[in-house]
Amino acid sequence: MSELARALEALLFLSPDPLPPAALAELTEAPPEAVGAALGELAQRHGPDGGLEVAEVAGGFTLRTRAELADVCERLRERPPEDRLSPAAMETLAVVAYLEPVSRPEIGRLRGVSVDATVASLVDRGLLEEAGRAERGGAMQYRTTRAFQARFGLRAAGDLPPLERFELTGPEAATVRRRLAEAGHLPAPGGPQPLEGAPAGPDRDG
Repeated sequence: MSELARALEALLFLSPDPLPPAALAELTEAPPEAVGAALGELAQRHGPDGGLEVAEVAGGFTLRTRAELADVCERLRERPPEDRLSPAAMETLAVVAYLEPVSRPEIGRLRGVSVDATVASLVDRGLLEEAGRAERGGAMQYRTTRAFQARFGLRAAGDLPPLERFELTGPEAATVRRRLAEAGHLPAPGGPQPLEGAPAGPDRDG
């Protein structure tokens, strides 16, 4: 496939609206006749055996799924959007998963921020649940749920992945790891490291 056809394919893929030939020529800095030839090349590439087609719509061109695949595409549209977790939520989950049961004050002490809203959100999502009150201080403790296990592909409670599975990165990673080590839950820096990675991230409720 020519470089111009590749460029047109990328533009048609990215654009939410059909792009007229004049716009394609302007964006690629190619003459209109060359754009027309490249569109023909692209249409051949996305022939009837593929799932996509180059279609002329409303005076422009678009790269779209073929009409005969509408049913299977509609199933994807009907799926609920992914319930994404913020860095603060992921960091809180990591702390609870490795220390459970653990209270909000302890989570907050280890993370260095208030976690009330984040813990409440995770309880609402079914990823954390109450696990009774601590003997000292009487604070409510929390643990992960079966929904948490399902989300992270775990066989049972205690079957935990390396901390890197929580997809946490950022400048706070070393700080959180140090706090966990100081609390006796992770090896000290420079020692054996059975757990890979470390939770971190700016605190945004979610």
